[in-house]
Amino acid sequence: MFALGLQGSPRKNGNTRYLLSAFMKEVQTLGAMIQTIDVCNENITACLGCGFCEKKGRCIITDDDMATKIYTLLRRADVIVVATPVFFFNMTSQLKTLVDRCQTFWSAKYRLKLKDPLVKTRRGFMLSVGGSRGENLFDGLVLTTRYFFDAIGARYCGSLVYRGIDEKGDMRNYPDVLADVKREAGKLVLPLVTRKRILFVCRENACRSQMAAAFASHLAGDRIDAQCAGSEPADRINPDMVRVMAEKGIDMQFRKTRALEPMIAETSLQLLVTMGCGEQYPFVPGAEIMDWDLPDPAGRSLDFMRSVRDRIEDRVRSLIHQ
Repeated sequence: MFALGLQGSPRKNGNTRYLLSAFMKEVQTLGAMIQTIDVCNENITACLGCGFCEKKGRCIITDDDMATKIYTLLRRADVIVVATPVFFFNMTSQLKTLVDRCQTFWSAKYRLKLKDPLVKTRRGFMLSVGGSRGENLFDGLVLTTRYFFDAIGARYCGSLVYRGIDEKGDMRNYPDVLADVKREAGKLVLPLVTRKRILFVCRENACRSQMAAAFASHLAGDRIDAQCAGSEPADRINPDMVRVMAEKGIDMQFRKTRALEPMIAETSLQLLVTMGCGEQYPFVPGAEIMDWDLPDPAGRSLDFMRSVRDRIEDRVRSLIHQ
């Protein structure tokens, strides 16, 4: 299970940063892999409002941090935690720029009718602090965050918000904040870290294993933590695979290949499923090994890719009902 934190405060060592750090540390303690993006330090170009993504399902901007890493991290995450102070009843401008660039996810979902494999599983949570004590202080922020989570395919699962937090160190000295964090992190993460962990493997991680992991997440993400990797990962995923999965209504275009060894090292597995590459894979203590012996569709016709896709879907459906 992977949790992604989005830290939106421009202040160094401020209250928002402390709150998110405490929350993500608790999430990690519960068994999740974590990563935090300090949004203010990223190169994120503002949305151009050009409408390109509504036609193509991808952003026209391809050379900033949003395009090269953040889109992929958002799609990979099971849990996304947004953390921001209140600026004029909403999030910081830096974080809002990231949110605006997620119009590409909205377009894939609502214009092109494509579903991310984790859409039924992914959870979103909000952390925020504000200097005033107004009753409506967080209303605008909650509304924006809910729409953001809907666009990226995450279910809004609540928030921790704190009023009257303005001076440095206020959050650290706030009564019961660590108890709040422990309680909410547990409710958010524990149902996900207890899922069965399956790793689908092929040589390049560009096609077969990607489809298998996507179908497993799409069909049974509430019960299976499905990942994929390759012994010799390719530079990018197979575009024909993306095309034939889109025919099934599944959006694959933001996925990237991953190496096998780090995947095995960073998580415990119950099952490792190989696609039929004929290779010897590392021993994984406690994991069952299964080989599906599927042909490699790379370089073959689209019809052949479709036939392999359908065989993988059938195999995954049988696997999750065992």
